[in-house]
Amino acid sequence: MTAGQLHLNAFLMNTGHHEASWRLPESDPFAHVSLDHYVHLARIAERGTFDSLFLADGPQLWSNLGQRPAGALEPLTLLTALATATTHIGLIATASTSYNSPYNLARKFASLDIISGGRAGWNIVTTAGAEAARNFGLEHEPAHAERYARAGEFLDVALKLWDSWEDDAIVGDKAAGVWGDDTKIHPPRHRGPYFSVEGALNVPRTPQGYPLLVQAGSSEDGKEFASRYAEAVFTAQQTIEDARAFYADLKSRTAAAGRDPEHIKVLPGIVPVIGATEAEALDRERELEDHIVHRHGVANLERLLQLPPNTLELDRQLPADLPPESAVEGAKSRYTLVVELARRERLTVRQLIGRLGGGRGHLTFAGTPEQVADAIETWFTQGAADGFNIMPPVLPSGLDAFVDHVVPILRARGLLRTEYGPRQTLRERYGLPRPANQHVQPVPA
Repeated sequence: MTAGQLHLNAFLMNTGHHEASWRLPESDPFAHVSLDHYVHLARIAERGTFDSLFLADGPQLWSNLGQRPAGALEPLTLLTALATATTHIGLIATASTSYNSPYNLARKFASLDIISGGRAGWNIVTTAGAEAARNFGLEHEPAHAERYARAGEFLDVALKLWDSWEDDAIVGDKAAGVWGDDTKIHPPRHRGPYFSVEGALNVPRTPQGYPLLVQAGSSEDGKEFASRYAEAVFTAQQTIEDARAFYADLKSRTAAAGRDPEHIKVLPGIVPVIGATEAEALDRERELEDHIVHRHGVANLERLLQLPPNTLELDRQLPADLPPESAVEGAKSRYTLVVELARRERLTVRQLIGRLGGGRGHLTFAGTPEQVADAIETWFTQGAADGFNIMPPVLPSGLDAFVDHVVPILRARGLLRTEYGPRQTLRERYGLPRPANQHVQPVPA
């Protein structure tokens, strides 16, 4: 059984996670490029004493312009602005190891960590999809295993760069005319299959040492990667049984990798549709589903399942002869989750699109604040989660509802802090130690 308090992360996505959220009268269809919108959301999450907020990203235009607000502000740039508008909440940005270089990305995250006073986190993704590959001069996306091999070397280089300054490298001795100690700089001089990086980072070591490392892949390659590097894992699970199995597996792999299993936090996603009564919540859920444009859902599902266009029929179930996960080079774990959901509940394509419209495979839960809190508490206390990635279906109203009505229940049950208390880094808030610099020998106890 999990002990202690929940970790809550606010996953912010333009007008909300439901694909039809922008069509509601309350929604601003231009919110995806509004700094004021994101500042407002960050302050709501901070009012709810969330550990962190999170921005997804990808180096390609998502979906098509007809479906929902498309495009997004670059997350590290946006989070730097949010760092000046907030005081406590962690700031997690998604960035790809497939389409970045270690030096530039390590520098950007170090800068955010310094500007925010130690609140930066990196959601590490390998980026599936041919669309992104073609934006970087590739005809096809790299194979799944190759993307994770590159990601592993990318992380190794980034860690060398973040440790290339010792904590006390800056002397600042005006009388002696000595600003810093060159003996405390350690250039990586890295040579590997994917990267060659010679010099030290041009940013000092940061308040956290390096940002909180977050990972979101649940495939076999993804779980192996997480067991080596990740300190928080965002995952999609539809049932508590699947969530408990994933949780136990990942903790076991982390221990086998020589790490403390308590130093990796598992946060499944949940899309809470909240009403004063259960009937009101279900009406809200139906209202959102009624606004789905099904042709977009069919196209997205065919793309995920790697099917030719016009294969799926709305009122029939998925084809029986879908390929196994091993044949998929894209988002393997999401592919399996969607197929298993459709098979287990014998859903038609229309019904499946409705189920995926709110969270793209994450758990959608409609109910009263007490029912939402009960579900969160059950998963938390039954070994299925260390906390949750809260994914409001509509923003800002869904986040307001969660903070105003669910958070007080969680606090009353002793599951969530009532205030932040002394200022902490994001690592400290997640119960993680500040990493030692790999070039400094630990002082004997």
